Amino acid sequence: MAKTIAQINEKIRKGKAVVVTAEEIIDIAQEEGVKKAAEKVDVVTTATFGPMCSSGAYINIGHTRPRIKLGGGKVYLNGIPAYAGFAAVDLFIGAAALPDDDPRNRVYPGEFRYGGGHLIEDLVAGRDVKLVVTTYGTDCYPRTGLETWININDLNEAVLFNMRNAYQNYNVAVNLSDRVIYTYMGVLRPHLGNATYSTCGQLSPLMNDPYYEVIGIGTKIFLGGGVGFITWQGTQHNPNVPRTERGIPKEEAGTIAVIGDLKKMSPEYLKGTSMTGYGATLSVGIGVPIPILDEKILYYTTVKNEDIYTQIVDYSKDYPQLLSSTLGEVTYAELATGKIIVQGREVPTGCLSSYWKARKIAATLKEWISEGKFLLTEPVAPLPSINSGISLKPLRERPLKRNSGESREK
Repeated sequence: MAKTIAQINEKIRKGKAVVVTAEEIIDIAQEEGVKKAAEKVDVVTTATFGPMCSSGAYINIGHTRPRIKLGGGKVYLNGIPAYAGFAAVDLFIGAAALPDDDPRNRVYPGEFRYGGGHLIEDLVAGRDVKLVVTTYGTDCYPRTGLETWININDLNEAVLFNMRNAYQNYNVAVNLSDRVIYTYMGVLRPHLGNATYSTCGQLSPLMNDPYYEVIGIGTKIFLGGGVGFITWQGTQHNPNVPRTERGIPKEEAGTIAVIGDLKKMSPEYLKGTSMTGYGATLSVGIGVPIPILDEKILYYTTVKNEDIYTQIVDYSKDYPQLLSSTLGEVTYAELATGKIIVQGREVPTGCLSSYWKARKIAATLKEWISEGKFLLTEPVAPLPSINSGISLKPLRERPLKRNSGESREK
């Protein structure tokens, strides 16, 4: 018998909803069958935690006396440049932003000790942050400089806004070259010295709803220790990829854009992260509830690591040169054993995501729903699925000609 989200919410309000995690539903369905499990269970909680570079936050610092216009000027928070191309006192902080004086990879490999992700963590943790502004004056905004300390509790708004999170599947990274390389997938040793991956597999949100049938625009989620929402498909959302018989993508596919109140989040689930030789980022915790509306949705949530395949990619040549080649497929169950076979060699594996923390997020979201603190939302629109016309395109580079594309008068 099919259910609706409204019916499930009514059970949540009465404290009668049956809520389990994406790990727990596997055993329940195996013991009781998919049909009985779908009748019994109302919500399955999913989660992931790991580095997500396409993340950021926007803040409003409030007006000064006299007023100041940040747009068109230079703004730094703890030495991190913030984007100020909005109205007078709105700012955006990118997770990968770096101080102007960071040596980057001039001293190779760079350490990237402090970046935008660390700044966001400092804000969430309630630490004071130094704000420095130099700008130009106008008749309505005469002030041209500002140095002060700000704190998240003093800001008008502080909002986490991430344009691409929770990738649905991802590459396994290896290195075929004869030197160590430093990537966003971590440090890769030469001659297949190691392999890294970054996903929480059977716990991951979009693995449990492979065709985005219940996860959509407007879905309420656990975000960074607080509550957030899915606002759109994430950038590079690419549903039209090869899939297994049960619909699981075999390579990078769907993504989500998310938003939430930064003031209600926790540094436990938003961690500034340094990637040696690559840069700074933010590790983000996300949990998504899956409403069990029918047997099909329940079946999707029984996905196991051995059901999920992904591609092994050489990050020394093929990935940086945008070559769509693979060294083979491997399951997440194999990756979790700590070793895989690549080109006949045994290669040790390591994961950038934290399965332990994802498990904690799924359990926390389960607790919120079971206690009636978290109701589900009806998506206002689905995420684009297969045959939607959406595809991932590389940049079409065109040589510049004199005055070509110039629109401003000289």
